[in-house]
Amino acid sequence: MRSNGTRKAKSKGSWGYHLTIDAGGCDHDALRSKATIAAFTKELVAKIDMVAYGKPRIVMFGEGNKKGYTLIQLIETSNIAAHFVEETDDIYLDIFSCKKFMLNDAIAVFKKYFKPATMVKRFVVRQAKCKKMTRKLK
Repeated sequence: MRSNGTRKAKSKGSWGYHLTIDAGGCDHDALRSKATIAAFTKELVAKIDMVAYGKPRIVMFGEGNKKGYTLIQLIETSNIAAHFVEETDDIYLDIFSCKKFMLNDAIAVFKKYFKPATMVKRFVVRQAKCKKMTRKLK
């Protein structure tokens, strides 16, 4: 933990860093807005110091309790993906990068746009040739 209360994803000998957020009770209107999802994506990419590779792909599809927008944003170091579930106001976000990034910055941008009532955050250090390194974040 840095003196300013932020953590940067880190580990020796890793290939990549994977933050997942499972969020419930999110802002009903925000997760249904393609414009809001696009603005969130742009700010997230900038805040975690990544470089977008093309524009985000934000597509509405699915039926019933699976209906909602899905986001894919390629970044030069991997990708950001999310699904926004309209029926339940849940969001499932994945940020995967071989470049280290500030976890708390990513979480703060997510909270700013979607105001979740609950969140389960997980951080995984990805490496094909080492033991599983997973920790649940507070």
